[in-house]
Amino acid sequence: MKKILFIVFLFVVKNSFAQKEIATTMGLVYFEASVPLFEEVAATNKTVSCVLNLKTGEITSVVKMNEFRFKLSLMEEHFNQKYLETNYFPNATLKGKIEGFNINIIDENSKEFKLNGVLKIHGKSKKISILVKVKNLNKTIEISSNFNLSVKDFDIKIPEILSMKVAEVAKIQTLFVFEKPILAHNP
Repeated sequence: MKKILFIVFLFVVKNSFAQKEIATTMGLVYFEASVPLFEEVAATNKTVSCVLNLKTGEITSVVKMNEFRFKLSLMEEHFNQKYLETNYFPNATLKGKIEGFNINIIDENSKEFKLNGVLKIHGKSKKISILVKVKNLNKTIEISSNFNLSVKDFDIKIPEILSMKVAEVAKIQTLFVFEKPILAHNP
C-alpha cells in the first residue's frame, strides 16, 4: 500500500512541476487612432485574459471589446455602437504561437520573439505576425507588444464625415502579466 501511495505522490509532484499552461486576467490593451490637430482617439481596456503554454509558446488571448474606456463617453458610445458593433462582436481573440519560445532563456531583460497567429476582430480574421517582448521576472512573466492594425482589414467602417478625424491605422499596445505558479518549476 505504501508503495502505491508513493507512486501516486510522485505522479502528482511530477505533474505539478511539469505544468505547461499559465493564465492571467492581469493586463491591458491600449489603442490610438488619433489624427494630428483633432481630438485624441484613444482607449484602454483592462478586461483581458490570456493563456500561455510554457512548453510550446502557444498563446490565446481574449479582449472584451465593450470594455475600452475613452476620455469622452460619446467616443465610447460610437466605438461600441457604430464602429465595432460590440453587441454583435463582443470579443477580439488572438490565437498564435511565439516562435522559438523557451522559458529557460528568458530573464529579467526583455527578449524579442515573433508571434504568428490569427487575430479576430469585428467578426473578421486576419493572419498576423508581430514582435513580442517577454520578461521572466522573479514572480511574474510579462509579454508586451506594439503593432499597427488597419481598420479596413476588419471591415470597420469610419463614416466619411469622420474619416479626417480618425486614423485608418490604429496603434496597438498590449501587456499581459502572468503570475508564476507556486508549484511549477520556475527556471
